[in-house]
Amino acid sequence: MKIMIASDIHGSAYYLEQLLNRYDEENPDKLLLLGDILYHGPRNDLPKGYAPKDVILLLNTHKEEILCVRGNCDTEVDQMVLDFPILADYCILYENGHMIFATHGHHYNMENPPMLKKGDILLHGHTHIPVSEEFDERIYLNPGSVSIPKNGSAHSYMMLEDGLFTWKDLDGNSYKTYRMES
Repeated sequence: MKIMIASDIHGSAYYLEQLLNRYDEENPDKLLLLGDILYHGPRNDLPKGYAPKDVILLLNTHKEEILCVRGNCDTEVDQMVLDFPILADYCILYENGHMIFATHGHHYNMENPPMLKKGDILLHGHTHIPVSEEFDERIYLNPGSVSIPKNGSAHSYMMLEDGLFTWKDLDGNSYKTYRMES
């Protein structure tokens, strides 16, 4: 299965349109969103193209292809306007014999990890910083942010196919990879 992974859209129709253009070109089976979809949050400036109603329309047209977890800026009100589930705290995927625990990162993170075995992956957004890092014989991956990247990182997303995670900017340029052990 080929999965596009993105996080922290924060209501930016401008950057979501770029992500969806990449989605059309990448042609994945699913789009996994790691939370913070519509609202920019009180700690962030408004992202370019902030238009939550447009984000709703754009995402609802892909509702059958979307898996989503709840971010710290996502609410029950947001669920009322989005046609796909957004309120789960985590999503579990399996690849190459390992569990991928996908979450936003405000509850489960490296300081408070879920129950993972050696080689399993903690996948989350929230920090807006792309990461690939080993911790306690487990792996932490973060796709960065679609609309509000931090620490000089690119507006980015991640692709997962056949055990290979690839970080890409919104122009589709690869800049980092991580291969899961079999």
